Amino acid sequence: MNAYGRIYVIDNNALVFIKREHRASNFFKQYCRIPNEVLHEADGFPDIDDLRQLEYPVTAGVLAWLTAVMDTVPVNDTALVNLYHNQGNADPLVVATALDGHHCSNDGALFGPTWTVVSGDEAVQNKAREFGLDAMTNPEFLSVLEGESQQRPC
Repeated sequence: MNAYGRIYVIDNNALVFIKREHRASNFFKQYCRIPNEVLHEADGFPDIDDLRQLEYPVTAGVLAWLTAVMDTVPVNDTALVNLYHNQGNADPLVVATALDGHHCSNDGALFGPTWTVVSGDEAVQNKAREFGLDAMTNPEFLSVLEGESQQRPC
């Protein structure tokens, strides 16, 4: 499947990894969505106003998926979320957003885009895969972006 058959849900560590020039690309603007809590974490970015245009809002559906995601996290597991150290606050929301997008955009359709989680956090990638989503590391996603910039004229 080519990149146009995907929607990418971006974690904050991916935003940092790919840098501003890639975040400004037409491909990124067209095929990427950023959960609200990730935007909160990225508040100091110089291009935050542009990134806000890609926001995937927290809806009742996202919250329902968030509950489903958190139901699979054992109480003593701090790999995905560690509230005591203020780590991973957006991570379950990244997965819940991708699940909501997948189920809403493909609702009633025979085929739809593949919602793909992009994160450098292995716990986020694993949780996405646990729910049947595709997941991509930050370097893998950077390769997609760089491949697009080489194929398309500016």
